[in-house]
Parts: sequence; structure tokens; C-alpha cells
Amino acid sequence: MCLAIPGKVVEIKGRKAIVDYGGVIREADISLVDAKKGDYVIVHAGFAIQVIDEKEAKETIKIFEEMLKNA
Repeated sequence: MCLAIPGKVVEIKGRKAIVDYGGVIREADISLVDAKKGDYVIVHAGFAIQVIDEKEAKETIKIFEEMLKNA
């Protein structure tokens, strides 16, 4: 099973992006999507596979935070 947690692109270096998952920073390949700095992306196996809008990303992040609070 894969959890699709949105991350925010904070920097782009060629085909790679620095993605922030609420303080956890990871690098992802963005060659499969048209991502820009400030976009939210879904990453699988090191590749950004989808750009999602900010509203959807923030709603998803809020749901994950609520689940963790209640765990």
C-alpha cells in the first residue's frame, strides 16, 4: 500500500526538486510532471507523479494530521 502525502516544491535544480513534507525535506525527480516552485506534488518511488492544487493538498495534509492526533 502507498500513502499519497502531498509535498510542497521549495526548490528546483534541473530535473530534481526539493520537496517539503511538513518539515521533512526530500529530493524528487520532476521529469514526469510540469512542477514549479510552490506547487504541491505527489511522489512515488522518488518521482513526482502528479501536481495537485493547493486546496486539495492542504485538505489532505489536514486529514493526515487529524489521523495522527487520534492514533
